[in-house]
Amino acid sequence: MKMMEILRILYNENEILGAKVISEELNNRGYSLGERAVRYHMHILDEKGLTEKIGYKGRKITSKGIDELKKGLIYDQVDFTYSRFQEKMYNVSLDYNTSKGLVIVNLSSINEVDSKDIIDEFFKNGLAVSQKYNFYEQNNETYIETVCGTTIDGVFQKNGIVTKPLYGGLLKVEDYTPINFIEQISYEKTSITPLEAFTSHDNTSVLDVANDGTGVIPANFRIIPASKRDDAIKIINKLSKIGVGGVIHVGEAGKSVLGIPVPENMIGIVIIGGVAPLCAAQESGYDLNIKLADSFAEYSQMSLVHKNVKLPLKKCSKKSKQNVSFVLNKIYNLISNVDYDIESFTGNVISNISYIEKTFVDDAIEILDNLYKNKQEYCMGNNYALVDEKDDKIGIATICSLTIDGILTNYGINVNPVYSGILDIYKKNRRFIELVSYKGSSVDPHEIFIKKNMHDINGSLSNDGKILASVHTVPYVSRDASKDILDIIKKSGFDVLKLGQTNEYMYNAKIEKYHFGYVVPGGLNPIAAIKEEGIPVDVKSIERIMDYSSFEEL
Repeated sequence: MKMMEILRILYNENEILGAKVISEELNNRGYSLGERAVRYHMHILDEKGLTEKIGYKGRKITSKGIDELKKGLIYDQVDFTYSRFQEKMYNVSLDYNTSKGLVIVNLSSINEVDSKDIIDEFFKNGLAVSQKYNFYEQNNETYIETVCGTTIDGVFQKNGIVTKPLYGGLLKVEDYTPINFIEQISYEKTSITPLEAFTSHDNTSVLDVANDGTGVIPANFRIIPASKRDDAIKIINKLSKIGVGGVIHVGEAGKSVLGIPVPENMIGIVIIGGVAPLCAAQESGYDLNIKLADSFAEYSQMSLVHKNVKLPLKKCSKKSKQNVSFVLNKIYNLISNVDYDIESFTGNVISNISYIEKTFVDDAIEILDNLYKNKQEYCMGNNYALVDEKDDKIGIATICSLTIDGILTNYGINVNPVYSGILDIYKKNRRFIELVSYKGSSVDPHEIFIKKNMHDINGSLSNDGKILASVHTVPYVSRDASKDILDIIKKSGFDVLKLGQTNEYMYNAKIEKYHFGYVVPGGLNPIAAIKEEGIPVDVKSIERIMDYSSFEEL
């Protein structure tokens, strides 16, 4: 853990640091580690290739070290992501009286330099947190930094306003009027920042909003105490005068905002995602690698694109068309309707249903068959069904791994779906490199992973790939009974990748005390494999209850 903290310090400072500086910073973070001990730990990090010694100046983190920091210890990363936002907020020093100080910036590498023209043009529409940005070249790469909306949280905090970022997601806009959030992920218990999860060209339509006022934009949501509402509005107005804005709505005490419920005596505030200009470039076909809330920049030294450009959105509709739907509510309703009998192999199971063009059906089934025959353990049984035939498309149903939760529930066992993730497979080694909590999410994270092409199912056939998997916990008192049931349902192909103990790290996913965990392969692994073969797929997970008899065997 101390070595991970050293890597964090080197990564956050982004410069060469000596043992003395690192020791002091570790002490500030609650770790008592002298200079000699720091040198010892850094020597180990050097040997692992995670840091590099630069003469007598000290060490810098390597690209391998950054990878290990971001993905290696995933049980730490899911807590670190939110902590990182809090750390960034604390270090904001922007003064709205002088227009000077540090702001949080999103960083993106851009392969095509001419994408700058698209981004410049997009800024004219005002769909940004600020009209300031940085463009620069480093190591033969072009980078752009845009102001992150969390900067406003940092200013709130500096002025004594408690602010808690809750969600990042996608906001529907009609005729320039914000309507409601259609997707969101919680900032807590996730290894991938929420807006980063949704920044792909087929998720947003910021160009449509800019051009005709209707589409989907990235936005984030936080709450502050209702008693500070007037103070917050004053700060927002002062920030607007120096070019920091993007505030879409400030709510009322205890009233839901754009479909998201707000606790009593708190108010909700919605701010456009600082990545909106970068999304515009993505939608135009440019390849960007977006990193949210990645670093800091001195606001007074950033380049101004256009002056006096305001957010073009109108006031929010008073009542959202629909409240945000949380995926856990859907999950608990579905697992409550599973009545699969483990003795007769009959009854209802949960299905995922994804859609392809009819012309690809034979190829798709062959891919399913190949995956099952070569890596049965990565599938939830060898069953599929063709459903919902319409026009030129047809649905392929696979059995969802949450069916196991439903079976255990029928036997009086309290199951908690905790994380959806990406499990890295390398020979006999397995570890989660991404985890997103089901809690606070409106969508099954596996759908996001597939959209962002974060899997490598075909690579896993040769034990060097990435599969979809999920983590579930059960009170330890029912472990023996659960194990007996899990042993029986193996006959149906409903198998787990690992059955754990209490207070354990399962493939680096932390299991809490008094519970044990089990890891199951994602029921969408076969569908992800189809997509990897170039077949377009409209992925739908955790879709509906289906009778097991309606499935065919491969």
